[in-house]
Amino acid sequence: MYIFLDESGNLDFSARGTRYFVLTSVSMERPFPIYEALDAYKYDCLEYGLENEHFHCSSDNRHVRGRVFGIIGSNLGEIRVRTLVANKRRAGPPLAYSDRLYSEMLSELLRRVLRGAAESKADEVVVIADAVPVRSRRRAIEKSVRSVLTKAFPKRPTFRVLHHDSRAHYGLQVADYLCWAVFRKYERSESSSFDQIRPAVLSEVEFVHDTAEDH
Repeated sequence: MYIFLDESGNLDFSARGTRYFVLTSVSMERPFPIYEALDAYKYDCLEYGLENEHFHCSSDNRHVRGRVFGIIGSNLGEIRVRTLVANKRRAGPPLAYSDRLYSEMLSELLRRVLRGAAESKADEVVVIADAVPVRSRRRAIEKSVRSVLTKAFPKRPTFRVLHHDSRAHYGLQVADYLCWAVFRKYERSESSSFDQIRPAVLSEVEFVHDTAEDH
């Protein structure tokens, strides 16, 4: 099983920061039919005159964004999405610190994701996150995966944690799109993009302090 991770919003708790911070995972198993569709569309874009090296939701124009969401919507059967949402205004001490909040949310999300991996009887789990520049984030991901697997699954599958540039994997680009859709739903009350991918969302959870409440 491949698990791709992405985040939206920021961990700035000042008035300039976003209201919400979102972590999203996309789980898939090979083969990846959606890759073929996205690759074909990438070359369509090049032949049309666009020079995008990869798909990135916030910077793609609305035509590209709409088409990519359409491709994702046509391939929902092969992806499993879990997302965790924090309203930063409700995140009081001690979670109102970026590293602590990130670590707590990540652990909770991975508990849900890796439980699914165990239920699917995957022999190996590969967790791929965008190449985060903050070293503490990388350590948090690796620590959380190891901790969750050790505590929850004594006979745990083999796992690896990789940090790759989003250009390297359509899985990361899909996670970027889906995380953006969740973020827009909460931050701007715009749910049209989220509605397209809703059938693939296995869990949509609001993270509050040390608890997570299912919607």
